[in-house]
Amino acid sequence: MDPDSLNSTVVELTHVNLNDQTLEGFRRRDVPAFSVQYHPEAAPGPHDSHYLFDDFVRLMDEFGGRK
Repeated sequence: MDPDSLNSTVVELTHVNLNDQTLEGFRRRDVPAFSVQYHPEAAPGPHDSHYLFDDFVRLMDEFGGRK
């Protein structure tokens, strides 16, 4: 995905690959959603990405009952 094609008022870039500068994660500003393009539980360390799971649980707690 080309980061320049995204509307910065709707999307916040959160993860950029340091090797090739590709977009690896973003968060929506208008809805409770975020995404990463890697397996956060896989590497580099066992706890490096726990914040992603904490964020996901928080979003479920805050917005889980909405339809």
